[in-house]
Amino acid sequence: MSAVIGQDRAISVLMESLRARRIHHAWIFHGPPGVGKFTTAMAYAALLLDPTTQTTFSGELAPDPDSQVQRLLSAGNHPDLFVVTKEIAAFHDDKKVRDAKRTGISVDVIRQFVLEPALLAPTMRNEGVASKVFIIDEAELMKAQSQNAVLKFLEEPPERVVIVLITSSEERMLPTIRSRCQRVFFSPLSPRGMETWLERGLERRLGQEEVSLSDEERAWLLKFADGSPGVLELAQQGGIFEWWERLRPMLHSMERGGYTVEMGPAMAEMIEGWAKGWVEEHDNASKEAANKAGADWMLRLLAGYWRERLRVAAPLGKTGPYLAAIDAVRAAEPEIDANVNMLFVMEKLSSEMVGVFAEAAAARG
Repeated sequence: MSAVIGQDRAISVLMESLRARRIHHAWIFHGPPGVGKFTTAMAYAALLLDPTTQTTFSGELAPDPDSQVQRLLSAGNHPDLFVVTKEIAAFHDDKKVRDAKRTGISVDVIRQFVLEPALLAPTMRNEGVASKVFIIDEAELMKAQSQNAVLKFLEEPPERVVIVLITSSEERMLPTIRSRCQRVFFSPLSPRGMETWLERGLERRLGQEEVSLSDEERAWLLKFADGSPGVLELAQQGGIFEWWERLRPMLHSMERGGYTVEMGPAMAEMIEGWAKGWVEEHDNASKEAANKAGADWMLRLLAGYWRERLRVAAPLGKTGPYLAAIDAVRAAEPEIDANVNMLFVMEKLSSEMVGVFAEAAAARG
């Protein structure tokens, strides 16, 4: 838990439940992406599964770091911890499931990797608080059938089995699921929390490569991340600051009503390059999911810029074009979800954004 920064309230809820030995069988960890939900879930699972977990001299709960459970967890092969993601479909018994687009979590995945193992006896005999722990990441990606299957599981949970649903879009989950879970909110980090995280991690090492950020990139990433260490790290890895440097003169020209014909193709090219790199670097990654994720980065960049400019324009009473530009960015989301050609979506978005500023410029005469 010491690796989690800025989530004292959430961690306090979990620790109190563990001290009281009143562990709810189902949890929802919700909040913005990249703020420590998954890290906390894994740390909580380590405490639940390990019979050596006890109160230390400092008053904190911790397991023996050299226990068999901790060694297995560190190696990523504890037999009673199940981490379910959309990519796990690549290991399904059914070839049709393996070959399907991995943009969601299907009911077949839930059945094989949650429901069936939950009914089996624990592989390891121990005196831990939980016999099995299931963590479903991006739980909002569960389809309707998947959510209904999980709901039935929550209604009749096996003894000493704990499930943690991690989501950044809690509203996309069934109300009946939410009502049966203990909900824990994870908030964006404060500016000081982000600075602490940077000092601890990214600027010291990222993977196996030393990382040194310029003052300009550091300041931009902190603003872009908006309190999310995970967003900052992925943005740095994915070269989103370089996107900003390339798009900045085009956006400035756009605000003056000028049209840069290469903007749409440039955005589509950056998204395609990001998605290609992600698939190459991550086993079992879905190209369709990577394309959507790359587009999400682009829309986040654009929306963040227009919101910043909106704050500047508000005191001057000139918010109209900025609000319209933000609306245009939002309108692109369903087109991307519908797998419309990315170049077409980005060219249309570029045209719509420049249109609102050109119209405002014409109105000013």
